[in-house]
Amino acid sequence: MKLSFSSRLPEDLSDSPFFLQLSALKRKVGTWTDLTVSTPLSAGIPFDLDSVLSAASGNFSVWNPDSSGWLQTREAVARYFAERGGSFDVEHIQLTASTSEAYSILFKTLCNPGDAILTPVPGYPLLDSLAALEFLKTFPYFLTCADGKWRLDSGSLCAFPPQTKILLIVSPNNPTGHVFSKEEWNAAVEMASRENWAIVVDEVFGDFIYDGTERPWNWDSKDVPVFFLGGLSKSVGSPQLKLGWMAYRPGRLGARLKEAVEYVADAYLSVSSSAFALATPMLSHSLEYKAKIQKRICDNLSVLRSVFGQVEVVPNVQGGWYAALHFDGEEDDVLTLRLLRKHGILVQPGFLFDFPEDGWIVVSLLTETSAFEQALRKIALEIRAC
Repeated sequence: MKLSFSSRLPEDLSDSPFFLQLSALKRKVGTWTDLTVSTPLSAGIPFDLDSVLSAASGNFSVWNPDSSGWLQTREAVARYFAERGGSFDVEHIQLTASTSEAYSILFKTLCNPGDAILTPVPGYPLLDSLAALEFLKTFPYFLTCADGKWRLDSGSLCAFPPQTKILLIVSPNNPTGHVFSKEEWNAAVEMASRENWAIVVDEVFGDFIYDGTERPWNWDSKDVPVFFLGGLSKSVGSPQLKLGWMAYRPGRLGARLKEAVEYVADAYLSVSSSAFALATPMLSHSLEYKAKIQKRICDNLSVLRSVFGQVEVVPNVQGGWYAALHFDGEEDDVLTLRLLRKHGILVQPGFLFDFPEDGWIVVSLLTETSAFEQALRKIALEIRAC
C-alpha cells in the first residue's frame, strides 16, 4: 500500500488565495498598526517573570511524573479559583501543556472516532482543527446578535446529530465577547442532561468579564460532567510557558472519570518542570496582573465606543480581549485588504470566525491605546468615504 498522509488532515494544506494576498501585501507595506495582537507579550504588558524566578528556580531541575500534574501547582490553581469565588478539589484539577492539549485529552477520554461535538458560531476556527485531528465532527450552534447584544440561540442546540458527546461553550466567546448568562447556562445544562452529553467550558478569557456576569462554577449542572478550561496563556499573559488546566465536576461519570483522564494524560506528561514551578508564584500575583490588562482593555473599549457609538457597528462586548465590528455593505475580506493597503492597519476578517453575514472585522483590545485610537479613526474615515 502506498504511504499517504492521514485523513485527519485537510486535503489542501496550502494557504487560501486571501492569505496569499494578505502575505504579499504585508511584505509590500512593511510596517503596520497591528489590531490582531493576541497576547500581552506583544502589547508591551508582559508578566514580570524576574519577580518570581527566585521562588521557582529551585524546582527547575526537579522531575515528578504525576499524571495529574504537580500537587503544589494544582493547589495553586485551586487557590486561583477560590480567590474568584470557585471551589474545586485538587483531585479534580488536571494540568496540561495548553488548553489545546486539554481538549485533546478530553476528546480521547470521552469520544470515539466519528462522534460529534457542538461548537459555537461565530467562534474560533482552531476548535474544528482540534476535533478533526481526533477524527471527530463538529456541528454548529449559534450566537445571534440583536439590539446590540449577542445571545445564545437555544433552539439551535436542538439540531444535533445522534452521535453528539460534547457541548463546547466558549465564555467569554472569541471573538464576539459574549458571556453565558445563567438563563443560557440552564438551557444548555437541561439539554446536556437530557441527551447525556458532557459540557466543556473554555474560559481562557474568564478573568476578563466587564459586566459583572458570574462565572458558572457554582451554578447547577445537574448530573452533567462539566470541565472548565484555562491556563497561564491568558490568566497571566504567558503563552510561552505552556501550562493549562481543566477543573471538573464528574457528574454522572463519578470517580472513574479521574482514572480515565489520568490514563490519557499519563501517556504524554507534557508539562515541563519549569512551567510547573513558575505557575505557583505567578498565579499568586494573577489578580494584580489582571488589573493591568483590564485597564488596557477597558481604555480601548471606551475609545471604541466613542469612535463607533452605534450598537449596529459595535455590539456589546461582555468579556475577552477582542471586539467584533460590523459595517453594513462591506465585504470583510476586501475591507481587511483595503485597510492594510491604504492605511497600514491590520485586522482580522469575519469569515475566519464564520460570522453569518459579510462585513464583520475583529480587532484586538490589547493594542497600545493611542495607536488603537488613531487606527480606529482611520477606519471610521475609510468607511465614511466609501
